[in-house]
Amino acid sequence: MPVEPAEDRSLSPYTGRTRAHWEAAADSLLAAVAPYATDDQALYHFPGDRTSSAGRLSDGLEGYARTLLLAGFRRDEKVLERYARGLAAGTAGAWPRVEDRSQPLVEAASIALALRLTRPLLWDRLDDGVRQRAAEWLGDALTAEPWPCNWELFPVTVGGFLQEVGWEPEASRAAIDRGLERIEQWYLGDGWYTDGHGRKFDYYNGWAMHLYPVLHAWLADDARLLDLYAGRLEAHLGDYARLFGGDGAPMLQGRSLTYRFAATAPLWLGALTGRTPLSPGETRRLASGALRYFLDRGAVDGNGLLGLGWHGPDEAFLQHYSGPASPYWASKAFVALLLPAEHEVWTAAEEPGPAERADAVTPVGPPNWLIQSTCSDGLVRLHNHGSEDVRYDPYYTRLAYSTVTAPSPSYDNSVVVGGDASRTGIVPLGVGEGWAASRHTVSEGVEVTSLVVARGAVEVRAHLVSGADPGTPVRVTGWAASDGTRSELLPVHGLSATGEGVTGDGASLFAVLARLTADRDPLPLTDLVSVRVATPEGAAAGVYDVTVTWTAGGTTGFRFDGHGGIAPWPGTASPAFPTVRGGAETDPPGQGGVS
Repeated sequence: MPVEPAEDRSLSPYTGRTRAHWEAAADSLLAAVAPYATDDQALYHFPGDRTSSAGRLSDGLEGYARTLLLAGFRRDEKVLERYARGLAAGTAGAWPRVEDRSQPLVEAASIALALRLTRPLLWDRLDDGVRQRAAEWLGDALTAEPWPCNWELFPVTVGGFLQEVGWEPEASRAAIDRGLERIEQWYLGDGWYTDGHGRKFDYYNGWAMHLYPVLHAWLADDARLLDLYAGRLEAHLGDYARLFGGDGAPMLQGRSLTYRFAATAPLWLGALTGRTPLSPGETRRLASGALRYFLDRGAVDGNGLLGLGWHGPDEAFLQHYSGPASPYWASKAFVALLLPAEHEVWTAAEEPGPAERADAVTPVGPPNWLIQSTCSDGLVRLHNHGSEDVRYDPYYTRLAYSTVTAPSPSYDNSVVVGGDASRTGIVPLGVGEGWAASRHTVSEGVEVTSLVVARGAVEVRAHLVSGADPGTPVRVTGWAASDGTRSELLPVHGLSATGEGVTGDGASLFAVLARLTADRDPLPLTDLVSVRVATPEGAAAGVYDVTVTWTAGGTTGFRFDGHGGIAPWPGTASPAFPTVRGGAETDPPGQGGVS
């Protein structure tokens, strides 16, 4: 196995990592997978007894395709030779066909992208017969129906390569245009896509919805498309960079978290295209920090293989489509190696990331998120008031996530009404400076309208429960602390010291102070903020005013109107907070895609 280079704390004072470390990591991963290839090199079967829902044959193709993508970014001619042999055997019958909504469609995109990246080193050296078979196998992806989500970009990626090599140019162009047109319905502005119908916000924004169109435009040297898609990426990165903790950890939210440092791909892509709000040193610090975070915590096992999990093996992070080779979508991180050694992203000194520079509470409009970070401990917390995908809970519908905690089976960051912690039909009610709000359904006729107001590490959470029978038990939960962190939950209205209460006649409001911190001796919560809850004189039942006063200065107020809406409390200094009502967004009938 390759020897890891020495740290360079002069160039990289935060991580010690340089381009040489990224090269060594790629070389180690490629060397480790080699023994698990079949004799003809067409399939890679990694150890373990897990098989994805697509089956063992598809899993073997996934092993080939995702590690080929890594080899494509590394561009090592000797390594590419074994993938050339595998391509010849795979397209001669070893691989399953690409069909509608089938996993091979996903893997065809990785193969096509790698072939496009390495064309002089691999494709151009193949026999004519192998090229013809490979083009025909990939060609099925041009007309295969994808799931309506990031899968729409797999035919785009295949079409980009086949058009470049002159295979069925009209069909290739049609696949590109069709896929790019379809994703427009999911672009919500400010750099954010939802991954298909509904409000599915997660890492697929960066490692799929931005990655494929930007790389296609860049490889095609299409200035118009690059300006469009790289411009969106640039807008996205302003928010995205805030999702990395001071220890390098990405936010634990969303599905496919076993792809780990694939989360760094959009950071590098911004540098590659020159469309990023981040400095070169900040880009490398964030990306190298994430790579080191995982490699230092058991992501690679004793055989040098990426395991299924987050740190080490952990089935809690898997989905039905997760197979032995699935973690190798992490290969996308090595888009970094498309940046030459002399690029300033490699030569500039590392600079601190957002979570290390200053405390911040950042509203993110399209997903209706509030990102809260503290520089003293490097923790980042994500208050989720707009992302939902119940198929892959608990990583979508909790009220909050962080870079240091995983969702607890005992329902952390939830409002439990009558023993039911469900949170579906999430309706975003807006975000602003220091706050976010939403409404969700617990069960038929029972809704919760939620508000979070944050500063520093402190959170004020207020929840209006409506539609429940009088006397229904309510429990409000906070953070599930991890090693080295401290979780606090202090009830301030409607709850006992243990966070439990009951509903009264009409809508009932419950409020708490919460905090997740790694600081050893934080000030008491009551020294930092006070909360007043009142029912306005003459107001209808279920109407409440919540006033938040910060000891360091500043007061904000909000009115729960008793009908699922929130408005600014008259007479206080408050950000614009419109009353928002309406029905929840729902997915159309049928399944969604997976990757």
